[in-house]
Amino acid sequence: MTTNGKTALVIGAKGGFGGAVAATLLAQGWTVKALARGPSPRADLAAAHWIGGDALNADDVAQAALGADVIVHAVNPPGYKDWDKLVLPMLDNTIAAATAVGARIVLPGSVYNYGPDALPNLTEGSPQNPTTVKGGIRVAMEQRLRQASQRGARVLILRCGDFFGPQAGNNWFGQGLVKPGRPVTSIPYPGPHAVGHAWAYLPDAAAAVSQLLARESDLAAFETFHFGGHWLEPGVEMAHAIQRVVVARGGKRPAITTFPWWLVTLASPVVTVFRELREMRYLWQRPVRLENGKLTAFLGAEPHTPLDRAVAATLADLGCLPA
Repeated sequence: MTTNGKTALVIGAKGGFGGAVAATLLAQGWTVKALARGPSPRADLAAAHWIGGDALNADDVAQAALGADVIVHAVNPPGYKDWDKLVLPMLDNTIAAATAVGARIVLPGSVYNYGPDALPNLTEGSPQNPTTVKGGIRVAMEQRLRQASQRGARVLILRCGDFFGPQAGNNWFGQGLVKPGRPVTSIPYPGPHAVGHAWAYLPDAAAAVSQLLARESDLAAFETFHFGGHWLEPGVEMAHAIQRVVVARGGKRPAITTFPWWLVTLASPVVTVFRELREMRYLWQRPVRLENGKLTAFLGAEPHTPLDRAVAATLADLGCLPA
């Protein structure tokens, strides 16, 4: 494979965003190193250089970062466990390593930073007044990155809606709307049908990162872009797309049902994931749209896969389509 002379360290390459960016950069001729505590489970990342280590170990991160032009920080504690204790120390290790080697940090941003006062249309300059613990941590992460950029580091944040796509990892699509490994017989939709919702197809988001990094010389030391992705209004259009794909593949049209928020509320005191889902419910109750004018002005156009094609690829990867 022809290389372009650039090297990226991906921390969290087993996850959705990290894995998608790693695959895209490999296809673009980058040398990709992946820091992980075990071997890659993905055939499309076999060409990456897998390095055993822990994102919580500063020495592991610093050693893996040697020679890197970019560090993709896409690691999260599994199942939201100990977010308040682990997320910021992991980011601090990435900041220290990136500063030492002169690499740009890439962070997948989210809408958790924003409280109800900023909705519905979010720009890069919208006020960040989160009302949740997780949102507060996200704000703290970006504050640390901004401070690091004032001390010589470089940062790129691509803020996205809910991720979906092949190898997406933990996400609303694969954990809420469908059941992996099973045919789709019903689609429990989490919000009012008419309320708009933003989705980000992972291969498109990864392509945007690749295109942005290709213009490194035009990026500021601290850059934030909003990725428009698939803005669906009404939001239930995602469920309709699932219906269309299932029927087109010979399956029976699945019913759209109501998501069991009552069960999430009941179990949230003892189930960490449910507690986190319940805390972020407001993002389903009101429209949340990421305005991507800055991104499209910079790139000319945002990478965009048609919805039904993206949904079909996601369902196929999840094992949810008829044989």
